[in-house]
Amino acid sequence: MIRALRVARRSAMKARTQAVNQLKALIVIAPDVLREHIRGLHRMELIRTVTRWRPGAEPDTLTTVTKLAMQSLAHRYLQLDVEISELDRQLQRLVTRAAPELMAVKGLGAETVAALLVAVGDNPGRLRSESAFAHLCGVAPIPASSGKTSRHRLNRGGDRQDNHALYMITVSRMAWEPRTRAYVARRTAEGKTKTEIIRCLKRHIAREVYGLLVPRTPAQPPARDDLTTAA
Repeated sequence: MIRALRVARRSAMKARTQAVNQLKALIVIAPDVLREHIRGLHRMELIRTVTRWRPGAEPDTLTTVTKLAMQSLAHRYLQLDVEISELDRQLQRLVTRAAPELMAVKGLGAETVAALLVAVGDNPGRLRSESAFAHLCGVAPIPASSGKTSRHRLNRGGDRQDNHALYMITVSRMAWEPRTRAYVARRTAEGKTKTEIIRCLKRHIAREVYGLLVPRTPAQPPARDDLTTAA
């Protein structure tokens, strides 16, 4: 159910972005009399202004036809906005029912949790370890050591939507969570770049999320939750 809603939401989001981009493109070629009134307006101000226009029942000039075209795009944007809001509401309901523990974690929203749930699928038991989940999300570093140099390279595999979900969680926590901010400060002092630190944090968050997504059996050890293991 969550997968189906995400397909519809992703399509509506893409169409809404396309509508507003086309609306802004029409401003460039609009007659000066129109462009003077809407130039510099923010997105929602532009949408509200254009929807109030009255091009007439049968526009037959460049100005009125342009008004009609722009108004059509503005109404389409608002309709898609309502559609996305309803899909978000339904997604929130289903995700909360499917993974209440994840929704209770700060920094995790319905869309992010939905992406992670879709990655795990209907059979979470197939992921035998948090390492397997990290590989699935493309956040498990790949060994690339040579001689006396010990290093890891970026993993470009895995599900990119889940990788992006973990990235959004990471940057959110870097902004407000004290423990994560302290970790960033420590790793920065050690000479790590911001990109390297984000990769380490994504790996740690994958471990934390796995513990909430996949029920543990007695044979499975609990997932570690200290940031020192993220390196």
